[in-house]
Amino acid sequence: MAAERVCAVGDLAPGEARRFDVGGHRIAVVRVGDDWYAIGDRCSHQDVSLAEGEVHGESLELECFKHGSCFSLTTGVPSSLPATKAVPTYSVSVIGDDVVLEVS
Repeated sequence: MAAERVCAVGDLAPGEARRFDVGGHRIAVVRVGDDWYAIGDRCSHQDVSLAEGEVHGESLELECFKHGSCFSLTTGVPSSLPATKAVPTYSVSVIGDDVVLEVS
């Protein structure tokens, strides 16, 4: 598994998501307070960037802006239609001021 720095902690505000391309994967990195999550950036319903959607901090979900499907930031499983397939999740950690993803 390769670890790659994607940004600094200060680059994302709490409640913000941003897309990064890492090792051939499109990944949405999400900050909820001081916690960090990383899920596949392609909605499983259509090829739409999840990072452009709304972060729901209380339910730890990311909503696809196009059709409203919400995806768990911890499991990638959608909780609402029209999406029915999960998106991948990735390990993310903070090392000093760096946000680091582990992608295989």
